[in-house]
Amino acid sequence: MKSIVQKSAIPYSKVLVVKRLEELNFDPNLHLHPEYQLFLVLKGWGTRFIGDNIKPFNPGDLVFTGPNLPHLWRNDPADIKKLSKTLGIVIYFPQNFLGDIINTKEELENIRLLFENAGRGLEIHGKTNKVVSKMMQELLHAKGAIRIIILLQILNTLAESTECHPITHVNYIPINNKTESDRMNKIYHYIMKNFKHKISLEVIADLINMTPTSFSRYFKSRVNKSFSDFLKELRIDYARKLLNENKISINSVSYDAGYTTLSNFNKQFKEVTGKTPLQYRNEYLKIRTESI
Repeated sequence: MKSIVQKSAIPYSKVLVVKRLEELNFDPNLHLHPEYQLFLVLKGWGTRFIGDNIKPFNPGDLVFTGPNLPHLWRNDPADIKKLSKTLGIVIYFPQNFLGDIINTKEELENIRLLFENAGRGLEIHGKTNKVVSKMMQELLHAKGAIRIIILLQILNTLAESTECHPITHVNYIPINNKTESDRMNKIYHYIMKNFKHKISLEVIADLINMTPTSFSRYFKSRVNKSFSDFLKELRIDYARKLLNENKISINSVSYDAGYTTLSNFNKQFKEVTGKTPLQYRNEYLKIRTESI
């Protein structure tokens, strides 16, 4: 199992790098780099890990991360099995992008605060998400100094928005040693591979040489939720994806998401979403029909 991979993304001759990613899957290994990163998912489903936060992602997911914040995006096993391509846009720019003036000039105060907040990672929602996503598309095709201007527009939009929410816990302790990064990678890969089946707490704890009690405490300290709650939310998010596709019965969705009884699936689905699976599917289909 690989530990955290350190990556450096920007050639010396460039101010920033912007890429359109089109692969069978996003990088599934936990990694970090000294640059700021803005990442937009255009196509693909799965789970992302940023600092102490693990959360499902889908098209439209937009995240801004600060330097040396560990992260990864791992695709849904079903998408990988179907060989569905993933699409995304990523922007990298260095810590010293604006030099020393960012700390001394009042015109840049809002961006300085944005950079500070990016240390915890920021998830971007609402109108801001749509505006910034469009500008990222424009940046892909821009040349010369226009690239820098568009990036500044993006940063200013984020800095003035109230729709950028912190991702990691306020007391997040960075993963800064090989032992811990190995542990989290092992946990993450095991859960992603086996979440559709019964996962024994004893087995996963033994995977990282811990007792079940110690593992439960450790997992909650890193992810800020219990292992059982995380597994439930992961399964329900996968079930929502299947319900949205409207290709199989609710009973089959329940089974594919890792539930042995329909009653337990219905109960946990309502706990997470506030709706029954049938209500959720009917509301989604109604919205989709009305938007056509």
